Amino acid sequence: MSQTGIPSVNLADFLSEDPARKQKFVNEIGKAYEEIGFVALKGHFLSDELVNNLYENVREFYALPTETKQNYIVEGIGGQRGYTAFGNEHAKGSTVGDLKEFWHFGQYLNEEDKSKFNYPENINVKEVPDFNVYGEETYKQLEKTGIYVLRALALFLGLDEFYFDDKVENGNSILRAIHYPPITEEPKKAVRAGAHGDINLITLLMGAQGRGLQVQKHDGTWVDAIAEDDELVINVGDMLSRHTNNRLKSTIHQVVNPERELWGTSRFSIPFFMHPVSDMDLSVLENCVTEENPKQFEDITAGEFLTQRLREIGLIK
Repeated sequence: MSQTGIPSVNLADFLSEDPARKQKFVNEIGKAYEEIGFVALKGHFLSDELVNNLYENVREFYALPTETKQNYIVEGIGGQRGYTAFGNEHAKGSTVGDLKEFWHFGQYLNEEDKSKFNYPENINVKEVPDFNVYGEETYKQLEKTGIYVLRALALFLGLDEFYFDDKVENGNSILRAIHYPPITEEPKKAVRAGAHGDINLITLLMGAQGRGLQVQKHDGTWVDAIAEDDELVINVGDMLSRHTNNRLKSTIHQVVNPERELWGTSRFSIPFFMHPVSDMDLSVLENCVTEENPKQFEDITAGEFLTQRLREIGLIK
């Protein structure tokens, strides 16, 4: 267990040549995702140096004047690339905007694939050039980590180990650099991020700088989710939950406002939302349907599901 009651696993077990160690990882992560939907993961591909460099450049970007940051708002793409200003996004079912601003890096395609996938281009911040460099490298290392996690889950579900590979290669994944600014007045109802489930397959969260992330257990109680410095927090998103007929659980989580004495502090957080390609069939897997757990979800593609959810959270009007 990590220090917060979220099970802790080590990717080195899965990558080892020892079949028993590999199976141990598969069993541990599968059980955690059946029970709480979150794990803390050691042994990933991010170096401390890369993490520190990215956070440094993220801070530098958010310190820019508001009008400079607003130059990087891209209209008409539902916030999928570039900058999204404070208060624009809200949790599904809420009308109150979250207390955050954020930046999106998306998939890095070679020239040949650009015509196949109709993704918006990534936006470069000219005032902070290293922001783009470290953003791209982090994106690629988190994507690599996520592929191995999905391979373990494929084995846990009784599928071919590489079942997810071609579904996430060139997928519509997003690296989001979030700034929760200091709170300057009593928030009426808003929290830094309202209670929500993620849309995607899995989310990989770099050790957030500051407390606040909470996970809702199945009995309705909330527990703090704080990773060790060398851990990623990885949770199941709604797409994977749906595909596995809720065998792997997408867990509701939130970012709460800090104690009043910490209102003057910023919080930075960098999640990687791992999405498949838009035409992935999210229909319930046959081997996840049983008499005790009949099929719970209609057939849908990943692209259709994403559009539906972006409307619900206010990013597509």
